[in-house]
Amino acid sequence: MRHTNSYWSYNKNASVYLTEDQLREIFMQLDVNHDNVLSRDEIKKAFDYIGAWFPGYRARDGIRHADANGDGVVDLNELDDLVNHACKIGYYIK
Repeated sequence: MRHTNSYWSYNKNASVYLTEDQLREIFMQLDVNHDNVLSRDEIKKAFDYIGAWFPGYRARDGIRHADANGDGVVDLNELDDLVNHACKIGYYIK
């Protein structure tokens, strides 16, 4: 799912990384059912949105890094770990 009405995009030639706050906002915008819990599908859509290669893999890997209680989703208490993981990978804005 690509969002064309936004300024967020992936561009390896850009020099400005997405900040933690920007990544957090993207993840929360894609919490489509507004339950403050990110499912694997929602995380996959977020990684697709920011242009990740293999967003399904990135979602599984993100859950592996962030899901402290092992319930298979990322809740608000675990969101910072998911954001930190995404920051380490490095995504950019135009």
